[in-house]
Amino acid sequence: MTTTSKKYTDATRKFDRQHLHGPTEAIDLVKSLASAKFDETVELAMRLGVDPRKADQIVRGTVSLPGGTGQDVRVAVFATGEAANQAREAGAAVVGGDDLVEKVQNGFLDFDVAVATPDLMGQVGKVARILGPRKLMPNPKTGTVTTDVAKAVSEFKGGRVEYRTDKFGNIHVPVGKASFDRARLVDNVRAVLDEVNRAKPSSAKGRYIKSVTLASTMGPGVKIDPNRTRITDEEVAGAPAAG
Repeated sequence: MTTTSKKYTDATRKFDRQHLHGPTEAIDLVKSLASAKFDETVELAMRLGVDPRKADQIVRGTVSLPGGTGQDVRVAVFATGEAANQAREAGAAVVGGDDLVEKVQNGFLDFDVAVATPDLMGQVGKVARILGPRKLMPNPKTGTVTTDVAKAVSEFKGGRVEYRTDKFGNIHVPVGKASFDRARLVDNVRAVLDEVNRAKPSSAKGRYIKSVTLASTMGPGVKIDPNRTRITDEEVAGAPAAG
């Protein structure tokens, strides 16, 4: 048994894995269970009661995390001229037009988010089969196709993240690092939960949020009560979760 798996096993013995916690209780548990030698990423996973095979039930968009992601987000921007200059000034990791498309065709994928100006989407379409499966294809619905590339770069580097249901109706969103203080993680988790609730498709029937789990990179998942996805101002301020 490896050290990592022993730590994981030990962590699972410290709490009831079937118990449904309030969001702030789950955050406290996840922080206490993170034991890796590196700063683990905390991720929120949700299973939604939608049918992703139907276009009007795909849940996707972006949400700004008030506390940031704790990561150095590398943004690639497909732009030319003044827009390209603005993207570089905003801190984009790589900027280009046809040359960047060619780099991607040749295997370059050293970036976390791709942004494009509308006029270059024709060229970007040439690498859609490469970017699409990796969830890197620019899309107007996620704010990654825009004329204001400087704003997009700044927001993604500052804590804006994308979310989208997979083919099973699941969403996975990073909400920070285990080293974040409680208030910072609560702010981020609240922002994601509020955004996903807001994005409920009108065509979705039955229970919308079926399950919610919070976990750090190497830690066990802590279940959150799907009926308690609204974090109150009192909880944000640091009061213990009710019930």
